[in-house]
This record gives sequence, C-alpha cells and structure tokens, in this order.
Amino acid sequence: MSHLPVIIGFGGINAAGRSSFHHGYRRLILDKLDAHTRQQTILDLITLTNNATYQQGQYTLNNQTSRISPKKLASQLGPSVLNDTLVRRIVDRAYNVDALVMNKAATLQPDQGQSQTIRLKRRQVPNCIPSHWQVEDTGGDELRITIHGGIDAILPDYRQASVQAAGQLPSGFDPSNLYQSRNHPRSLQMTVFSASDAIYSTGIDWSDIRALLPPDQVAVYAGNSIGQLDEQGFGGLIKNPSVGKRITSKQMPLGYGQMPADFINAYLIGSLGATGSSLGACATFLYNLHNGVNDIKDGKRQLVIVGSSDAPITPEVIEGFRTMGALAEDHSLCALDHSDKPDYRRAVRPFSSNCGFTIGESSQFVVLCSDALALQLGAQIHGSVPDVFINADGHKKSISAPGIGNYITLGKALALAEKLIGTSSLQQRTCVQAHGTSTPQNRVTESHVLNESARAFGIENWPVAAIKCYLGHSQGTAGGDQLNNSLGIWQYGYIPGINTIDHVADDVHTSQLCIQAQHHEVGTKGIDAVLLNSKGFGGNNASAILLSPHITTTMLTRKHGSYSMNQLQSQQETTLERAQSYNEQAIQGQTKPIYQFGKDVLKGEDLAISHDEIRIPGYDQPISLNVPNPYTDYSA
Repeated sequence: MSHLPVIIGFGGINAAGRSSFHHGYRRLILDKLDAHTRQQTILDLITLTNNATYQQGQYTLNNQTSRISPKKLASQLGPSVLNDTLVRRIVDRAYNVDALVMNKAATLQPDQGQSQTIRLKRRQVPNCIPSHWQVEDTGGDELRITIHGGIDAILPDYRQASVQAAGQLPSGFDPSNLYQSRNHPRSLQMTVFSASDAIYSTGIDWSDIRALLPPDQVAVYAGNSIGQLDEQGFGGLIKNPSVGKRITSKQMPLGYGQMPADFINAYLIGSLGATGSSLGACATFLYNLHNGVNDIKDGKRQLVIVGSSDAPITPEVIEGFRTMGALAEDHSLCALDHSDKPDYRRAVRPFSSNCGFTIGESSQFVVLCSDALALQLGAQIHGSVPDVFINADGHKKSISAPGIGNYITLGKALALAEKLIGTSSLQQRTCVQAHGTSTPQNRVTESHVLNESARAFGIENWPVAAIKCYLGHSQGTAGGDQLNNSLGIWQYGYIPGINTIDHVADDVHTSQLCIQAQHHEVGTKGIDAVLLNSKGFGGNNASAILLSPHITTTMLTRKHGSYSMNQLQSQQETTLERAQSYNEQAIQGQTKPIYQFGKDVLKGEDLAISHDEIRIPGYDQPISLNVPNPYTDYSA
C-alpha cells in the first residue's frame, strides 16, 4: 500500500522575501491583496531587511526612538523595500558591477639583475603587494611600480560588468547576522534560515516529531546545483592562492553541493536518518523531491525535509554563464527596447522577445510526511506530491542544449494526474509552472513541450506561469521557487502572470496555452493540480505533480474515513495557532533560526546496541535491526 506524501510545512527566502505563510507569493500579486494582507507582507520585508525594529508592542525606525504605527511604517517604507526586491541591478553587497576585477597577465621578463618600471592606476594595485615590487607614490591617480628580477606578473584590470541584473535577496537581509555563522558560505547561511522557516511553519515542535518516530524514519534530501562558489567555499579555495590569500580549513568541506543537507542534520534537527543530495543542474530541487516522495510512498521514511539553496551571484559564475551566451547582457536588453538604458525590472521575459536568462539566488524547503503521520500529528495540509518524473535527453550534440527528455517527464506527470483527478479536472482545472528561463531557445523548445503535451491530453488554453520573471533563475533551487509559490494559489486564488512581457514571441507555440502578463484569477479552489516543470543543462529534466489541499483532503478522507478527518480538523486548531504565532513573531522580526552547534554530540560508547535494536540517548524510539530480506526468492 502506497503512502501519500503530504506537505505539512514550507519556507525559504528568495528575491520576493520569506516563503512561509505565502509572503514571497504575496509579493508577486501584491496589487491583488486586501489592505491588511498587503501591509503584513510589507512589514515582514521591513523587519527582514532591518529597516525597523519591534519592541513592547510598537515599531521603531532604526536610529530613532519615536514609535510609529504599523500602518504608517508600511506607508512610509513600503515603496523603498518593495523596490529592493525581485530582479534589479546588482548591489554592492555582492560586488561592484562598475569595477569588475578581471586580472590580466603581463609578461615582464627583464634580464636577470635588471628591473622594469610600470605605472598603474591606484585601483589596479593589489592589496597584497608582491615582495619583488617596489611601489612609489608620485601623487595623483597613478603609482609607479618598479619590478625587480625576471617574472611574469598578473596585473588587476577593472571594467564595467556587461551583466548587471540579478534576482537578489531583499536588500538589507543578511542571514549571517541571525546566528553564529562562523564564516559560512552564503548559501549555507540561507539554508539555516530557510530550513528553520519551513520547520517553524509546521506549527509542530520538532521534539514532538522526534518522540513519535524512530531516528531512521526521518530523511533530509537537500543540496544545490553548483556548490558554494563564493569566498567562503570553493570560490575562495580555488582563487585565494592566486591573489595572495591563504586557504582556510573550512573552504574545502563547506564547498560541497550536499552541504545544505549536512547542515540541517548537524545543526538544526540532529537527524540520524537517510540523507543526501541529487544534483541535476536546474532540476536539482525536483531531483531531491523525487527522493523524498519515493521514500514516503514506499514506506521507507515517514517524514522528509526536501530543499535546495543556491547563491550564484558572484562575478565568476555570472561571467561563466555570460561567455556561454546564456545571460541577458545590458546591451542586449537595450536593443530589445530600442533604448540606451536597460530596464532591469524587465530583464527576464519568458516566452516573449528575450535575450537570455538572469541569475537569481534562493533557498527553499518543504516538510513532507506520510498521510498517516499527518493525521497523527494534527498537521496542516498544504497539498501533496504524488510523484516526480525524471528523464534524460538521450544523445546530444551540445551538452547544454535542450533535448527530448522533458516530453517524457511531462507526459508521465499528466498521465498520472489524469488518473488521480480525472480527465475533466485535468483539462479544465490545472496549470503549469514553466521552467521559463527567458532564453530564445527555451521559449521555443519548452513551449513546444507544453503545447504538444497539452494537445495530447485534450487541454485547451492551459494557464502558464513563469515566475523567473520576478525572481530570476536560482539554478538548482528553481523548482523550489515554483512549488512554494504554487501553494499560494490555493490561499489567494491567483496564478501569477508573466508581468514583464508585453507580447508573446512569434516563434512560441501557443495553440493550447494561455500565456499572459496579467494574473490569472482562478479562485482558491479553481485549480486541482499544478504541474511543476524543470529543464536543466546536461539533459536533466523533471516534472512533478502538486495536488491542491482540497484534492489532498478528499483523498485522505477516502482512505482514512470522515471520523479520522474530523479528529484531524480538531487537532489542527492547535497546530494552526502555533504556526500563526511564529508568523506574527517573524513579521515583527522577533524570531531566530534554529542553530544548535555542538549540542548533544554522541559517541559510539553512548549507544545501547543489541541483536534487535539500537537505542540512542535523546531519542524515544529505537532503531530496529529487524531488516526484512527482500531477496527471499533467491534464498535456499
């Protein structure tokens, strides 16, 4: 008997803000919200970005002592904090796009014993002066450098970046200030915040979950597509020797792509269960979701935390994608609009006239559990994920070009969805979260996949969302952006439109699709299922089915009966109250992420090991060693 993987919590952070309680989704449809809900999301952004503090029931602007009402605070700071979200010009916190350091090699090989004199701009002189350089300050903007002996020199060169837009976390939000970050790479700092946000959003104390489950009934599947490539991770490991800095003891281990899962296990929940990270380029989140869903379906685990965390806004990563011709460069954006100034807000234009994708950073997590455990916990039901399908592209010429695997993944997802919700519901009450990267190639290839798949299943006018237009492309976390934003549809009734486009490109396949700039108003129960679609470099394709809360509840009622569901509803009152308490405290900036460094560290001597089980201090339930033999057909 299969178990239905139910979503009981979700959270994260991306360019739209905090994901739990739909705040990130709300940012996308802000103009459709009532005044109170809009104010709550703006207040959440204000405290998240450290523009105000909350004390003794009142908000106070930073560096001021006078109190300010929530309404006035939202009105006063709302425009600026909203402007500091979504896709926009890269801020100096990341790096200076007007003075991008691109070192160049200069061969300076005078005869042995001689010297050579050059002049450099002050900004070209490295912070760590080589011992064979003699620097003379002659005043003005230049320094005179005398280089002794025969050497090859690497001279710093500065130029303006040709890609200056990205989907950055809200300006002022710094996850490193929320816990003892100990020089962690940015994506791991984001992991601590986001996984905590997801866990808190359940409204269930982790200790209560831990008391019910044997340690090996929990799993964590999380990672990212390219590891940690900033200064604190692999980026510094590779770069530091060439710029005169030392390699630290943390850069090597903290650079690995599976490290988000490792951090959750070691510092958040103390998990002893299954763990790992499946890397699949842009489909990485859905690859990890596939692992979690299969574990719960097959009864191997009862609760799984799934996620991904990517922080790719670094000069090196952006330059790498730029040289591939994949990114939207400023001059190309200007050419699209026949303007001399790029419109960064509209840098991402899925399925319209476009010129490349735009990098984003994001960290997204969901808490899944079996349907039986959800009832036992009195958990919230945000939806469910019955399956995720993964297929490669087969033979290819270019490793980064799209192929045919996505037709298989989406076709299988639609086929199962039809069996679960019926043909009429599939055709009339579903939508698709497109990968929607904003490249000329994607707009043609993905629209053909969506269009032909819809045609095969009799779907007409299929609503298409492409939320990268707001958030940018967060690489391996893109599927998490899609999933967590989709949950908002069932709370507020809108599928976000592609608001950066003013037309659909002529080469986009649209006979079965509804692609529009305006939000699709569908009502809170007008969509039964969302199809999540990811197409990744290398031939990594994944499509997932996300069922609505009302469909999920109907399925649970069929299996468990009305009495059990009535009991669940009664238990949910306490769960919802605890969850809402967290949300209110978070809006006020009163919460801190979970981070338990060095807590309850165990050694082998602490365990009680017998023939049948292992008992572990701090865990109520033992780990059973009664492992079933799946190979009885082969036994003597």
